[in-house]
Amino acid sequence: MKNALISPNEPRFDGYRVAEVADQSFEVAPPLFWVACDDDVVADLFWYDPSDSTIKPNPPEEEPQQPVVDGAQTL
Repeated sequence: MKNALISPNEPRFDGYRVAEVADQSFEVAPPLFWVACDDDVVADLFWYDPSDSTIKPNPPEEEPQQPVVDGAQTL
């Protein structure tokens, strides 16, 4: 089990950013705080949900859509 450093100053989705993951927590300044997390949690790829005190993976990003152009000519 590892520890995740949560940064309430950095909103992510409906919660906060996981700023760091460490084997052992260390003293941090408020409002930062530590929570226990699974070994597979990675900083910036997960976020902390304060409504149920869980760490969740970031949702997948949508791939950008290519613009559609009507009436274009090739040179």
